[in-house]
Amino acid sequence: MAHIESDPRYSFDTFVVGTTNRLAVAASRAVAQAPGSSYNPLFVYGASGLGKTHLLVAVGQLALKLHPGLRIRYVPLDEWVDELHAAVASARMDAFKTRYHEVDMLILDDVQFLAGRRETQSEMLRLFNFLHRGGCQIILASDRAPTEISDLDQRLLTRLSGGLIVDLDMPDYETRVAILQRKCEERDARFETGVIEAVARLGHGNVRELQGALTRLVAFQRLGEIAVTSRNVCDLLGAEASPEAPAPAASNEFGNFLSDISVAVAQHIESWRARLGEAVATWNERGYRTASLERALSGHDVPDVDVLLQSFAAAVARLQALERKAAASDPALARSEVFRNPDRLAEAEALAAGAPGVRRLPPQPEARFSRDTFETGSSNQFAIKAADAVVREPGRRYNPLYIHGSAGTGKSHLGHSIGSEMLASSGGAHTVAVLGADAFSQELITALQEGGSDTWRARYRSLDVLILDDVQNLTGKAGTQEEFFHLFNALFAEGKQIVLMSDRAPRALEGVEERLRSRFEGGLVVEIERPDQSLRERLYARALSTLGHEPNVDLVSYLAARTTATATEISEAVKQLVLHLGDVKELTVAAAQTVFGKPRESAGSGKPAHRVVTSRVTAIASEDGSFFLPTDKTIWEWPDVGGRLIEELR
Repeated sequence: MAHIESDPRYSFDTFVVGTTNRLAVAASRAVAQAPGSSYNPLFVYGASGLGKTHLLVAVGQLALKLHPGLRIRYVPLDEWVDELHAAVASARMDAFKTRYHEVDMLILDDVQFLAGRRETQSEMLRLFNFLHRGGCQIILASDRAPTEISDLDQRLLTRLSGGLIVDLDMPDYETRVAILQRKCEERDARFETGVIEAVARLGHGNVRELQGALTRLVAFQRLGEIAVTSRNVCDLLGAEASPEAPAPAASNEFGNFLSDISVAVAQHIESWRARLGEAVATWNERGYRTASLERALSGHDVPDVDVLLQSFAAAVARLQALERKAAASDPALARSEVFRNPDRLAEAEALAAGAPGVRRLPPQPEARFSRDTFETGSSNQFAIKAADAVVREPGRRYNPLYIHGSAGTGKSHLGHSIGSEMLASSGGAHTVAVLGADAFSQELITALQEGGSDTWRARYRSLDVLILDDVQNLTGKAGTQEEFFHLFNALFAEGKQIVLMSDRAPRALEGVEERLRSRFEGGLVVEIERPDQSLRERLYARALSTLGHEPNVDLVSYLAARTTATATEISEAVKQLVLHLGDVKELTVAAAQTVFGKPRESAGSGKPAHRVVTSRVTAIASEDGSFFLPTDKTIWEWPDVGGRLIEELR
């Protein structure tokens, strides 16, 4: 986002201060209160998920509140780089420089991405020098200290290190408890004594993961109707780390002294003219025409200011949505003046609707995977309740929603059904995409080959709902992970719903960057387990009915008792059964036993025995010197055909 928007989630009031972040918070408040006069630049660094972006936005909001005319730009570095490249490509460097030279406070996030970009560093150095000489306040954030950013121009390193450098560290036990208690208040969640403390003692890597753990417990209590206690916290969270004992609180007189820097600012009630005047100045600075507000300001009648400002903001929001849709087809349309004037909203609607290719959408949910055909059981009911909650309140309850489970358990089915329900509930107004990580990566490659990456990127950033399957396939694809990281941030910042599916939990993702894994952990993580006996019976019954056979109780019970197969394996097994029996009109247990045989119990175990026996085999040397086992000298013995079928389907 280019400008600071009012967002109560990211204020100093909602930032819990502890011993590990007190200096950073105190310095940030001082900068907001007196921009350009102290700590310039201010460089904040810390690992992913510790609150850097929260702190940056809080600085901007407080500075704007204390200094209403202040021109502030907040921009992640990748967006600044995109703007730079677009300016170079369109020969509009003068406009680009003017846009940034006119700011009073520049807030740059994720500056670690300057690493290795020599030409970008040169332009950043020129911008830095110009702003700093003019007294502009510069605030930067990174996941590492300036000296740890690799391949950084020495002159730029000197500039970045020339002010105050403060770090954010993982909060201590007491601060973690305070954070969890604050989040419980915000969500109106209540737990029995000891639960919050138990969560705080677990070794979570950052605040985002800590909040993700709380989200899961709230969901367990509300959706799963499970009483969360201090005794079952570890089991419910699947905590892989041993509880961390709280460290004794250290004396921090210097930190207490720094916290006294905060100065209480008295708020005053503005007249309606002052409010409108401030709104006109704010929207003009953001590039929007304000004729309707100016007419009200110059009139003699006292307008309903709240209604007027809300109506204007809604019109701007609609213009922004139309601009994104138009830009997905033709990036040049985004520069159209019509998208900057709320009085021309009808023209903007017509332009966006008539843009060639603007209706080209990312992959849509498949109708065959409906919610009605998804069988519910104890192994998946928690995931289904979470999915239903997401459909009711997209982007608000569980974002992101991360569903994991072994292949064939129904993750993809559930993901597509969520997408279909989202479309239906919005009357088709929502833009929904459902695709796999491999397809996402291939689309990116194609866009890069065709030189249409800007159009592709704009199309995905205009989504209302993104559902990405097979997240584990992001492994080893650095470019795709980079693109998805920025897409995730853009959608999340706008409150758009993100749903992810994988065959493993976030903490088990290998080859996926920590900053992404941390964001996955920050939402609600739910598992779909292999179906139990009851669910298998319903799955077998549905599969038989689909193929036109009566699912009598005895047959279904017989089939379900034989295996712990997944939904996919059950469907394939029934197809093979029907194919093997041919024209048999009525499937019975006896008929099925001609294919699968009678269950054989292993000695003392009470479970069917499936054994594999091989005959004596001679290893034969091939021409290249390797060895193999000839298939004609290998005998595979199953107790029945059904057992073999299950082995071949695994």
